[in-house]
Order: sequence, then C-alpha cells, then structure tokens
Amino acid sequence: METSFTPVLSLLGGGLIGVSAVLLMGLNGKIAGISGILSRLLTKDIGGAAERPGLFFVLGLLLAAPVWMLVTGQWPQQTISAGPVALIIAGLAVGYGSVTGNGCTSGHGVCGLSRLSGRSMVATATFMSTAAITVFVMRHVI
Repeated sequence: METSFTPVLSLLGGGLIGVSAVLLMGLNGKIAGISGILSRLLTKDIGGAAERPGLFFVLGLLLAAPVWMLVTGQWPQQTISAGPVALIIAGLAVGYGSVTGNGCTSGHGVCGLSRLSGRSMVATATFMSTAAITVFVMRHVI
C-alpha cells in the first residue's frame, strides 16, 4: 500500500483543526468532538443560537471537499481499498467506541489531551494502540 506524506498540507490541516477547536471552546465553551456535536444537533432544536456553531462546524466538514474542488479544479484524491461490508463494520465499531468512550478521537485526542484530561489520555492511548494493532494484523497477519 503506497501513501504520500505531504508535510506542508498536514501541518496546515492540523493547524486548522487546532484553531477551530480553540475558537469553538473559547467562544462557545464547546469541545470540538464531532460525535458530541452531532449528538447535540440530532437531539436538540438546531434553530437555537447555542447550537449554531456546531451546525457550522458540521457544514464545514461537509463542504471541505467541494470547496477544495472549486479552488484547485479537481476533487481530493482518496482511495479506500476496503469493501462496503468492511466499511460498514468499521463505521459501527467507531460509533460504538464513541458512545462507550464518551467521545470520539477528535474530542479526546485534540481537545481532551490539550486540557490534560486523564480520561482523554486513557481513551487516546486505547484507540491509538488499537489502531496500531489493527494495522499490523491487517497488513502482516491476515
């Protein structure tokens, strides 16, 4: 499996994630974890002013690829070698983990670690080690 590392784009993307997390926390007191944001949007009236930043956050995620296409003239390139069944199982596993772990990778890994949250440190160590083991097994065992 070939990957291309793009340090400048990776640094810019990480910086944008960090800035958005700081702005959401500083201006609205909300953690930029997508599972929490989606949960609040799906369970409350999205017309309320309190949930508007979350709605804009999700819209930004959804519009990122089309905006990239408008700016560069081409869609972002992404290859997924897994089939639909594997993607469905993976999505369900991530969803289950988000509910069980009281948050997702972005909430724990970006926001929780920066706040020195013990629960987020354990959660991040758990999902990172699980990811490393999964990649090893998928690439070298199976």
